[in-house]
Amino acid sequence: MTDELYIPSGHEKGEELTRIQRYTYSFFRALIELFCRLYFRLEVKGRENIPSSGAFIVSPIHRSYLDTPVLGAMTNKRMRYMGKESLWTNKPLGWFLTTVGGFPVQRGTADREALNAALTVVQRGEPLVMFPEGTRQSGPVICDVFDGPAYVSCRTGAPILPVGLGGTESAMPKGKKFIRPVKMVIIVGEPIYPPPKSESGRVSRRAVRELTEQLSAAIQDRFDEAQLRVGKPNQH
Repeated sequence: MTDELYIPSGHEKGEELTRIQRYTYSFFRALIELFCRLYFRLEVKGRENIPSSGAFIVSPIHRSYLDTPVLGAMTNKRMRYMGKESLWTNKPLGWFLTTVGGFPVQRGTADREALNAALTVVQRGEPLVMFPEGTRQSGPVICDVFDGPAYVSCRTGAPILPVGLGGTESAMPKGKKFIRPVKMVIIVGEPIYPPPKSESGRVSRRAVRELTEQLSAAIQDRFDEAQLRVGKPNQH
């Protein structure tokens, strides 16, 4: 038996945000960005790589619980987020996460509903955050990545933005609850575009796998650059 999930009716599959939800997202995004700039001396590099219109997929390194809120500072565009399902077992938190554009995913499984929700969000023209490592990891080297971002990109034609986050693991590593005021940097890489679809419109596994490998290398490069900028260069 699984814990009950507290998801407002009609918002379990990545449905479009209401006007109130859009305003709520914008308010909290601005508040978090201000906090990050003051407390973490946050810098964002590569904003020119963010498409001015249309959907895109943000694929960041994942080293801390802080990664998700900090990412909101990279753009004032409203981004949607996929989060681990267990976060929605807390009613106030589940309501808040849904209100600011999140929807749950069963971590470590082939969650077809979440993947279909991701496709719906991107096809509607909204930016979507997908952590390709699936869950928080540790260390200087990107771990094995899932094909989710590459698959959604190949299906929709939306570009993927590889993103490096420097300093988040030092600020709040696994097992720690206190947030240290360390320097943080977000590096937004150049967009990676999927290959053209075949005449049949099908997406080959090979194309997805090759795009995933390209994305993994790009994220590692951006992560290395971000860590170097915060004075904690990766050793690998």
